[in-house]
Amino acid sequence: MTTTTSQSSRPWTVAVSLILACLLATATSRASDQIPGAPQAGPIALVGGTIHTVSGKVIKGGTILFEQGRITAIGDKLELPEGTEQVDVAGKQIYPALFDSYSSIGLVEINAVRATRDEAETGNLNPNVRAEVSVNPDSELIPVARSNGVLLALSAPSGGLISGQSAVLQLDGWTYEDLTVKSRAAMHIRWPTMSPVSDWWVEASAKEQMATRDKQLKLLEDTFLDAQHAWRASQDPAADPLDIRVAAMVPMLAGKQPVVVTANSVSQIQAAVAFAVRHKLRLVILGGYDAIACVELLKRHDVPVIVGGVYRLPQRRDDDYDAAYTLPERLRKAGITYCIASNGRFGASNIRNLPYHAATAVAYGLPEAEALKAITLYPAQILGVGEQVGSLAVGRDATLFVSSGDPLETSSRVQRAYVQGRLVDLSSKHKQLFQKYRTKYQQQADAEAGEGQ
Repeated sequence: MTTTTSQSSRPWTVAVSLILACLLATATSRASDQIPGAPQAGPIALVGGTIHTVSGKVIKGGTILFEQGRITAIGDKLELPEGTEQVDVAGKQIYPALFDSYSSIGLVEINAVRATRDEAETGNLNPNVRAEVSVNPDSELIPVARSNGVLLALSAPSGGLISGQSAVLQLDGWTYEDLTVKSRAAMHIRWPTMSPVSDWWVEASAKEQMATRDKQLKLLEDTFLDAQHAWRASQDPAADPLDIRVAAMVPMLAGKQPVVVTANSVSQIQAAVAFAVRHKLRLVILGGYDAIACVELLKRHDVPVIVGGVYRLPQRRDDDYDAAYTLPERLRKAGITYCIASNGRFGASNIRNLPYHAATAVAYGLPEAEALKAITLYPAQILGVGEQVGSLAVGRDATLFVSSGDPLETSSRVQRAYVQGRLVDLSSKHKQLFQKYRTKYQQQADAEAGEGQ
């Protein structure tokens, strides 16, 4: 059928076309200006700095040598290969990349703009979703994060019950393939709220909330039982190929891929652990606000906790005001494997604050050496990339940065950074705007001074 446009509707058509054209032009101009680092051409040695290996001792006035993107030597005095580029970092501090263990980096640009969010698929069951293929390497948030030392991040999907599979990313590269350190790093499940919520924003009654919870739990249980049955049946050579969703769940069902379950309350954590034991899953708890109340359960089943942000408010009226701030130290004392993430709920733009989450935990009892491990080594170990990143050791990736001081202190500045040996551009939109407006006000001050003469 042919559709005709009336004369009166043409102005609206033109207006809509212009709006769409402007939006398209804006979208295409949002790519970051920073150029990814070129592959390492020859040996590079950082000489004279204090090397914080994290997994070992601190080396003062040491040298770290890396070739072809890998660390080849660390020590006080090294014999350097001929042609080594020597970088004097005397008086500076050298650290492994900071690692945010839960974020939506590359999937979300502006939380309030729906067109820039690609972190969730429709529907409840999306185990086949892979985060890395949707990552935008030109995100403006990537340079901002790495300029504060955050060179590694877990980018994870959200939404529904089974959200999909996350990926460990290194924050420099032309394409998502360049960024991906480990694809399908973990499967993500959002555990249903176990108790009814009564608040001004909740419209459903307690009975309706419990009915929704029971429906979600049954759906989750049935999905896993069906997937396990289909997987076992697929062992028969004559069986049909697995459904794409079931095939995506096989590594998790086989215990080769961890399942990260978002759970904060005691009832959520207990139910998630029981579910994981029943289905023989490698469980990691994300959030874990009440994890300290489940210590024996978590220790018995060797369940790590990704502390979902230290900057959190008390969840109950009778909680201590600093309950979230002291959680990392309480977990450490209890012998629970843990790491610290920035609070992913508030968007990828805030992962630049990761070191300050750890710093706040230090202010409330966590030893500083442990806080550094909680945002470098521990997330790498929990997410299965500890043999590649997370510490400075021979054989590890040369993904590291040079800082003017302790990265947990806001006064410190990252001065050089490398991702697999590639020198990273540390400029960012924030720094460009700072320079722009500093120049503006300096020009105004100079003009006023000239007029006053």
